[in-house]
Amino acid sequence: MLLTAAQVAGGLVSGSLSLIADALHNFSDAASLLIALVAIRIGRKPPDEFKSFGYKRAETVAALINLTTLILIGLYLLIEACKRFYSPEPVEGWTVVLVAGVALLVDVLTAALTYAGSKRSMNIKAAFLHNLTDALASVGVILTGALIIWYGWLWTDAAMTLLIAAYVLWQSFSEMPKVIHLLMEGTPEGLEIGQVATAMEGMGGVKNVHHVHIWQLDEQRNALEAHVVLERGDQLDGVKKALKALLLENFDISHSTLEFEHNDCCSAAESSCSSAC
Repeated sequence: MLLTAAQVAGGLVSGSLSLIADALHNFSDAASLLIALVAIRIGRKPPDEFKSFGYKRAETVAALINLTTLILIGLYLLIEACKRFYSPEPVEGWTVVLVAGVALLVDVLTAALTYAGSKRSMNIKAAFLHNLTDALASVGVILTGALIIWYGWLWTDAAMTLLIAAYVLWQSFSEMPKVIHLLMEGTPEGLEIGQVATAMEGMGGVKNVHHVHIWQLDEQRNALEAHVVLERGDQLDGVKKALKALLLENFDISHSTLEFEHNDCCSAAESSCSSAC
């Protein structure tokens, strides 16, 4: 936060929009990390009568908030950069180089601290990549300040701001569909309902599988519900156990709700004699 404040102050004093853009990018990363940590803490709460599946989706909601914020920041920077092309403002190059140099040092140190952990944890890896891209943005801002000092190219400040804004928007829009897909209870990536149903129907004693729904409870847990028509009613316990093992081992579906229908007393389209298991 102190780094962000210093960059904003430096950007206002020097008149550099790219320095302010880098500051907003750093701030968004810090804020997103804070929101993510709070969401992880909430997600650890056990299921209760109000949230019977638990609170793990708090992390997904946090991701949606973070990405929406990034999009707003990116659009703001895009608009401001376009304004600078039409009406350039004086930029103090040395202030830009000095402040961006300090930011680069902090980003490199932070990236170095998270590098080792990035090999073991996806969350830490994401933090490492954010710090790495922040460092690259700071290098770009330093280059901008140098070009302004050497050649007086004020347009490079707006150009660098456009690049930072484009990166922020690309990063946000590439991740947003995944978050929305999970919140909309879409089928997990890499799973096909037809393929899962076919595998279930290949189990001995299973006549037919229909009304199959597969979704993600959160990033780690997949769920399934389906109607299973049995050849004979006395096969229920054995088939149920075998199907749940199949779903877990072959498709990483840890939560399955199966409604069994007996082929000897009802058809696949009827459920008058079915039993939920």
